Amino acid sequence: MYERTSTSFHCFLSLPASLSISSIASSSASESQLMEEEKKHDILEEGEIGTTVEEEEEEQEKSNPINGASTESFFDAHPWPVFRFDIPPRRTYHFAQQFRGGSNNQNFLKSVKWSPDGSSFLTSSDDQSLRLFYLPEDAYFNTGKLEECQISQDSYSSALTVNEAEMVYDYCWYPYMSMLDPTTCVFVSTTRDHPIHLWDTISGELRGTYRAYDAMDEITAALSVSFNTCGAKLFAGYDKHIRVFDVHRPGRDFEQYSLAKADAGSLGIASSIAFSPTYSGMLAVGSYSQTTALYAETNMELLYVLHGQMGGVTQVQFSKDGNYLYTGGRKDPYILCWDIRNTVGVLYKLYRSSESTNQRISFDIEPSGRHLGTGGQDGIVQIYDLHSGEWVSGFQAASDTVNCFSFHPSMPLAASSSGNRRFIMPGNVEDSYSLSDDENCASIWMFSGSREVEDDLAKGE
Repeated sequence: MYERTSTSFHCFLSLPASLSISSIASSSASESQLMEEEKKHDILEEGEIGTTVEEEEEEQEKSNPINGASTESFFDAHPWPVFRFDIPPRRTYHFAQQFRGGSNNQNFLKSVKWSPDGSSFLTSSDDQSLRLFYLPEDAYFNTGKLEECQISQDSYSSALTVNEAEMVYDYCWYPYMSMLDPTTCVFVSTTRDHPIHLWDTISGELRGTYRAYDAMDEITAALSVSFNTCGAKLFAGYDKHIRVFDVHRPGRDFEQYSLAKADAGSLGIASSIAFSPTYSGMLAVGSYSQTTALYAETNMELLYVLHGQMGGVTQVQFSKDGNYLYTGGRKDPYILCWDIRNTVGVLYKLYRSSESTNQRISFDIEPSGRHLGTGGQDGIVQIYDLHSGEWVSGFQAASDTVNCFSFHPSMPLAASSSGNRRFIMPGNVEDSYSLSDDENCASIWMFSGSREVEDDLAKGE
């Protein structure tokens, strides 16, 4: 296990050449060059014998191992995931004991997020730690054959633990993270009274810091962070401001945009940031003032302001086609769906049990974009059809609050985290903090897919 404890302040960190941050930005910036080269290679003169770009890429993929197997077998075995929500999922991996004990005996999980390539996931907990777990090999190559796991003990331990000095406000993966390219294996985190940190998931080392200063030249902490769609810019939300950093230039250089527009009023603290996945140059910013604003990425021009959330907005997320926006708030039992092409009113509402908590409860949309999953205070994960806005199914994921539910990007898997702050009354310390195995835990769920259904039908015949 790698472990690194952050200090109270980090200056600019010089990076080794092999782990340069500029390589991250250049990976997205060189896409146009690659397209031009592909066009040149695709044109072969008459009678010329050559290898097409598709054949070269196929041979290159075959030579790259993932956990001892070729990428050809990996992608052949994992087509676009199909979820069968009419069949209850199986809990295949479970983690609880490693989040208990230590200096913070009231520790609880806050969220879980899959890496963009699906090879790992990060958890955030109240002990100011971020833990990295890799998905085991059997999850890749034995899909559909994994049995229900025991919850009395952890399935395995985290591979990396990053200990921050203060409370973690937000964190996010680099959008083009891939285990095949170590320079992209990074994520950023923001904590109270500290700059934004860029962490290396391979070594656990700090790659760099992005620092914003207030009028008194003191460091001010971001409340939310998000990479833009191409991964070249890092957007950070503050009180009444958005600050934009170049990913390849750590330090205190940034562009600042005010959220206090005359025609929209003050949007307050920027609590959540999301970008349209269609490269339309649009981003949504949720705030604790119960509003969500949409901006143009290039100059932060205000496009729309959406009103309707009963509580402060804690999450915003675009649909896969970029035409719809989903927002959720604290002490608000509804996730609102907005059609950004016609923002006159709410398209429909999705219920979840969250009307009596200030806790952030995160939802997610499955890779095909058809369904949304969300947890709640009742420990039940609710699944909704986004085409109709109707409830599809639900299952009991924990005995306490399911504060985050996240779909795997390429497999019929999902991750959930549960936990909430417990206030212990004097004289009842032992009784009040006796946790069951399915409280304050993280779990990986295996959903039935189309391939499993076809196998069952074949066996029946």
